[in-house]
Amino acid sequence: MRVLIATDAWHPQVNGVVRTLTSLAASARSLGVAVEFLTPEGFPSFALPTYSNLRLALPNKREIAQRIQAATPDAIHIATEGTIGAATRAYCLRHGLPFTTSYTTRFPEYISARIPIPESWSYAVLRHFHSAAMVTMVSTVSLMSELRRRGFRNLGMWTRGVDTELFTPHRAIPQNLPRPIFLTAGRVAVEKNLEAFLSLDLPGSKVVIGDGPQEAELRRRFPQAVFLGLRSGPELAGLMASADVFVFPSLTDTFGVVQLEALACGVPVAAFPVTGPKDVIGNNRIGALCDDLRTACLEALGMSRDACRAFALTRSWETSARQFIDHVNQVAVARSPKRRTTRPVQAPAQG
Repeated sequence: MRVLIATDAWHPQVNGVVRTLTSLAASARSLGVAVEFLTPEGFPSFALPTYSNLRLALPNKREIAQRIQAATPDAIHIATEGTIGAATRAYCLRHGLPFTTSYTTRFPEYISARIPIPESWSYAVLRHFHSAAMVTMVSTVSLMSELRRRGFRNLGMWTRGVDTELFTPHRAIPQNLPRPIFLTAGRVAVEKNLEAFLSLDLPGSKVVIGDGPQEAELRRRFPQAVFLGLRSGPELAGLMASADVFVFPSLTDTFGVVQLEALACGVPVAAFPVTGPKDVIGNNRIGALCDDLRTACLEALGMSRDACRAFALTRSWETSARQFIDHVNQVAVARSPKRRTTRPVQAPAQG
């Protein structure tokens, strides 16, 4: 089966959506499914003023159609609700093609953090966008429940995974910093709520990995914190593995793949009890969730690193890919039952 994924988030962006899609393609290939991408590459674009290196593509209808037709997909999946996703959705509706979507980013919360637009308005737009999909994939049980309360329908589970060969305790890089080391990694932007972490009274050191529009401000306000900038690959894994606690202060992420990456490095997680952390950490003794983030950080210090690693080993990208394939296979069957080239792959939902 050939699957075309339309996405506005793509390299050189470094975020959970890009990592998820890249990992999905590799795992799907091993399961006999070819994944191609329709991305902003090749389209004119302009920079988003509040998003550092992010750009918004300006696709034209003719080229979107040509790229879709050239891919000859058995199924189409729309991963994001940006201009590429919207143009692909419009093409599918014009031609009567079924498709799936995924809900990966809390745009209503992100927008309202910058512009005084009611979240209810943004959710109405997103609800309309996803209403035409055969399945809208979500990454956690709590997010699925929340979206159902907001009127979203045809929701399906698509969990996330982690590369346990890249993210491993053995990569730890010695750090010449006072212990314990409390580390966070991700986009340095207002929606990540990093101030909640950096303002805590904690022993040892606070380390931030990543870049973004709020970096200069936070460096100025919190000079005792260590800002390492953008890191990736083995270096990122090594820095994560060197930490004592991974702090995830976000209140708006739909999942937070970086939590699994930290756990795979044997590092317990401290977070607020919100969607994402509740589903990944839950009641497992691999992290601490508390409305008082400082309490969570100190509690996480005493947790077993071996238990964190063991938990992450059960969260493979192959399981994630099987769930995705099962959903998009519905599209392939709906388009042409006689062309069905892969059986639905059942995979249990994971928190």
